[in-house]
Amino acid sequence: MFNSVLLTVDLNHEASWQKALPQAVELVRASKGRLHVLSVVPDLGTPLVESFFPSDFEAKAVAAASQALNDLVTREVPEDVTVQQHLAFGDIHQKILEIIDQSKCDLVVMASHKPDRVREFLVGSNADRVVRRSAVSVLVVRA
Repeated sequence: MFNSVLLTVDLNHEASWQKALPQAVELVRASKGRLHVLSVVPDLGTPLVESFFPSDFEAKAVAAASQALNDLVTREVPEDVTVQQHLAFGDIHQKILEIIDQSKCDLVVMASHKPDRVREFLVGSNADRVVRRSAVSVLVVRA
């Protein structure tokens, strides 16, 4: 089965892990593997946008996300599951792809909202980008 499963979560949206987390736990339990839980704090995009935020914004955002990730894992991941937390800052799909390589995971589990043509055209989907670029299988759970 899968010895190492990477679950991606958006700490601001419970739907990103509500259905995906139980799936990831079930897969890890079946193989007695390791669960990696990743959340990415998105960067602000451009220096112009960054100039409107306080200079310590990134550090505060990462610290808050770290605490929220720890709380989520403590509260939602069963004690019998071996888990490792990952927190990144930057472009979401790029950071997910980096952690896939770093963690040497066999499978990525991530939630995605129901497709919306206009939103997909204008913004794109991180799940879509990961599916197209990942070297490992990706299980997309509809939120």
